[in-house]
Amino acid sequence: MNADTNSSDAYDEEPQGQAWQEDSRDEGLSLGRVPSAREPMDEEGADRGDLDSGRGRGDDVSDDGPAETGDGAAGPGEGEAGSSSGVGGSQGPGGPVGGGGGDGPVGPPRIPLPRSSVEDTGLPLPNAVPEPTPDPAPERPPAQTDPAEPRSAQASSPEQTPGRTDRPEPPSTQTSEPEAPPVEAGPPGVAAGPASVSDGSVVESGQGEGLAPAAAPSAPSSVPFMPLVLEHRVLKALLGAWALAVCSAEEALAVEEHLGTCGSCADEARRLREAVGLLHQPESLDLDPSLRTQVLDSCLGRRPPRIPVPRWAAPYDAEAARLDALLQDIGSADWHTPVRLRWFEGEGPVDRRTTVAGVIAHLLCVDGLVATALGLEDPLDQLEAVPDDRTPEARTEAYWKAAHFPPTRSIRGPWREQSHNIVRTTSFTGDDGTEAVSYGGFELPLRDAMLDRAFECWIHAEDIAEAVDYPYEAPSPRHLHGMIDLAARMLPAALADRRRTGLAAPPAGRHLVSAGAPGRSLRLEIEGSGGGEWLIPLDSPAAVGSAEHEVAHVTLDGVEFCRLAAGHVPPEDAAAGQVGDRAAIRDVLFAAASLSRM
Repeated sequence: MNADTNSSDAYDEEPQGQAWQEDSRDEGLSLGRVPSAREPMDEEGADRGDLDSGRGRGDDVSDDGPAETGDGAAGPGEGEAGSSSGVGGSQGPGGPVGGGGGDGPVGPPRIPLPRSSVEDTGLPLPNAVPEPTPDPAPERPPAQTDPAEPRSAQASSPEQTPGRTDRPEPPSTQTSEPEAPPVEAGPPGVAAGPASVSDGSVVESGQGEGLAPAAAPSAPSSVPFMPLVLEHRVLKALLGAWALAVCSAEEALAVEEHLGTCGSCADEARRLREAVGLLHQPESLDLDPSLRTQVLDSCLGRRPPRIPVPRWAAPYDAEAARLDALLQDIGSADWHTPVRLRWFEGEGPVDRRTTVAGVIAHLLCVDGLVATALGLEDPLDQLEAVPDDRTPEARTEAYWKAAHFPPTRSIRGPWREQSHNIVRTTSFTGDDGTEAVSYGGFELPLRDAMLDRAFECWIHAEDIAEAVDYPYEAPSPRHLHGMIDLAARMLPAALADRRRTGLAAPPAGRHLVSAGAPGRSLRLEIEGSGGGEWLIPLDSPAAVGSAEHEVAHVTLDGVEFCRLAAGHVPPEDAAAGQVGDRAAIRDVLFAAASLSRM
């Protein structure tokens, strides 16, 4: 017997006081019988029917026996029609015999009570995590049938839903949830059914097993992140904290979303961010050159040393420490950077190309002159190098030739140890520093030799800094003044030496003076830090400078004068101001340049 015949027979046997209401959820269909006012119903049966509604529906209904399943076999719970439970149903007090073929005892009706739906109110649906579904009432095994169970209604009345078949339509694939359809009014005495079914949606099995409810929606694994909703005045007050990056993640997100819609707040935020950038001004990482001296003076002021470093040895101690700090900062590859050593000979400049390591080897050899004068070990003895003479140039060339390989960064250790030993040893010599230090062609007292080594340490440190692009400052004013004073005191002897070799002609009007007597003089004025004024005698190294016999006046910057004495500045371009005898001025400037050496 086909499904249409079974459905027609069921319509004939259905009492007129019963109504059938179509419920939908998620585009699925569920048919449930609505009891009339004459049918009794208890709460237990209604609740159980509500929980079990929509399960165990079959495809065909028969008056005589169990419904035919999709594969031609009848079984408990699969041939039941309508919205009855999975157990087979039979004739009960609620109506005539229904499909399912069960013979179990009579039970209470399992039809859900009328209830209103949320969609009917017109209010927005809450976006919350669905509450867990309560456990259903315990069910009897499907194999046991209840003869008193009311017949489940599979087909609706032809008068109420004309043209319907007993097979529901397949669920729709729409993603958005449609509005709930309005509830049609039933005949008098019939209660209105629910507008929607919350138990689940009905899906159709591909194996013909009937309609089964879809699984309940599972709760999300985590609650979605919801941004804060703050007022405009609160968001504006948070702009300062947002610019400093001290807001919480939620506040920062709320502020950034607000900046995309509020132009005034966006301009204010931009100004605040610019102000925050001004709070962190870029500063040089190089320490103040006088910092070491200040720290040492502060420490020594609290606890004077038992054996202090002499004042005339302090410039060398400071410049050696500054150069050692520069060598500490450069990388291994920088030690092989080419460096050009420059000095002045005769009438023009001379240069010698080497590397950073070669410059430190040169300082090691020339400082060895002071070390040997103090009784320390000569660094040339380690390489068995024998120089032609004791001049700085000869010692340096001998060291470079004796070394089997070009100097590397390993040269820093011996130079650093030697400089420390020189400073430590000078502390035990007393405060006079009168010991003579030979430079081959001339001699200097120990106190002047330490100033000379401090001067050369600074000049060669500038050569290295220029080669490796490292910022380097001039010495402190007190130390710079001592270096300028040494060069000014050496000018008369350098000028006389140039005249003896014919590099400088005797000035016109020259007259002989006795030793210690005043003679013609040039006023050397040094500006800037460490500056001062010196009267340079022009007629004889033994003469005394006198303001009454002044014939010329030269003005230079302090650092510029030191670079002139180092051979780094041409004599023609050195003087900032010249007044008086031009020949005397030229001779003095060239004599200052001739003080330089390798």
